[in-house]
Amino acid sequence: MNTQKLVNNFLQLVVKRNQNEPEFMQAVTEVAETVIPYIAKQDIYYGQNILLRMVEPERVISFRVAWIDDNEEIQVNRGYRIEMNSAIGPYKGGLRFHPDVNLSVLKFLAFEQIFKNGLTTLPMGGGKGGSDFDPKGRSDTEVMRFCQSFMTELFRHIGPNRDIPAGDIGVGSREIGYLFGQYKRLKNEFTGVLTGKGISWGGSLIRPEATGYGTVYFVEKMLETKGEGIKDKKVVISGSGNVAQYAAEKVVQLGGKVITLSDSSGYIYDEEGLNEEKLQRIFEIKNTQRERISKYLEYYPKASFHAGKTPWEVPCDIALPCATQNELNGKDAKMLLDNGCICVGEGANMPSTPDAVHLFLDKQILFAPGKASNAGGVAVSGLEMAQNSLRYNWTREEVDERLKSIMVDIHKSCQKYGTENSFTNYVKGANIAGFVKVADAMLAQGVV
Repeated sequence: MNTQKLVNNFLQLVVKRNQNEPEFMQAVTEVAETVIPYIAKQDIYYGQNILLRMVEPERVISFRVAWIDDNEEIQVNRGYRIEMNSAIGPYKGGLRFHPDVNLSVLKFLAFEQIFKNGLTTLPMGGGKGGSDFDPKGRSDTEVMRFCQSFMTELFRHIGPNRDIPAGDIGVGSREIGYLFGQYKRLKNEFTGVLTGKGISWGGSLIRPEATGYGTVYFVEKMLETKGEGIKDKKVVISGSGNVAQYAAEKVVQLGGKVITLSDSSGYIYDEEGLNEEKLQRIFEIKNTQRERISKYLEYYPKASFHAGKTPWEVPCDIALPCATQNELNGKDAKMLLDNGCICVGEGANMPSTPDAVHLFLDKQILFAPGKASNAGGVAVSGLEMAQNSLRYNWTREEVDERLKSIMVDIHKSCQKYGTENSFTNYVKGANIAGFVKVADAMLAQGVV
């Protein structure tokens, strides 16, 4: 049987079991297209249905979250935790609070997390969770009430050796604080059950910066393979949250020129490029004032704001999609390529649609899938877990050095499995490298 038929048969079965879950099927399809041909050539994996076991969550938890808003009205949201795979360690993955959260989105994120965590070389399984609650526009007290209600159910399903959630979209330091406080109250113990905690109560230095920094470190390694660097390159970044902010900061530190940031309302274009002062203003607008990115123009009127648009129309050397899934489509990819873009590094999870990915690969530009390039966040979460176990904090320099080392190792793994005829297909390399790590553990543990 040819490999394409194997892929098609596999996907037909998974679609039948997971109808009306487009994001999940998109993630599974991308992995299946690269991993199944590899499995077919490996006697150790062939016939073991390992990928079929990987796409089936070990556990899906869904629950009601009732809470009272500031008007004393009862609100009801849905809460979820997907415990996808624990072959190489306890479940590890973020919590997302966003109106678009549903089972399809969380299953895709949890599935991606299996491979991402496997690539880090740290002992962490794959999981993801969250709620359709929207923290935007809510008071701190409302967010606290919601988080406490959410954790009142979730706490019975997690633990430092079972499942360790972290932050994601809509879950920052404020939300992690409220969640951890409620967990501690319910369990009457202080453990490293959540990552992304404050420095004074068990957090790790560099954790907020880790995903953005790691993405840029990975991009730097890709550029080195072509004798290039980030210095003096024009960089277009989407998003203006945690990942985008720190990706921009690291690019500026390395001498690159960041010319865009965005949010759901549109994007700003600053032809002069961001500097440290402008970055601090962005941090203030988004993190303290919690305002739209367009407010940047009040401070820097020479910049322009493009409402309702994404920044991929802006000519650049490097593009870093750091906002959300499927934000960069085939049309956007063509614009980037036509405008001379030589490198795309995904800071978000699956931000490029399949047609965009195929176009990047066909043109053989440097393209890093999120499961490889944005693994820095979960890598430092793993380092935070280690520090919690040691009851000890490493310095900023120590954590940053470990982060760099992990991103270099991930790049090497992608090269090992994805290089052919001097071109490295980082999608193929990341998928196979992550699969091998987890598959070997699953084989050793039997049919469970």
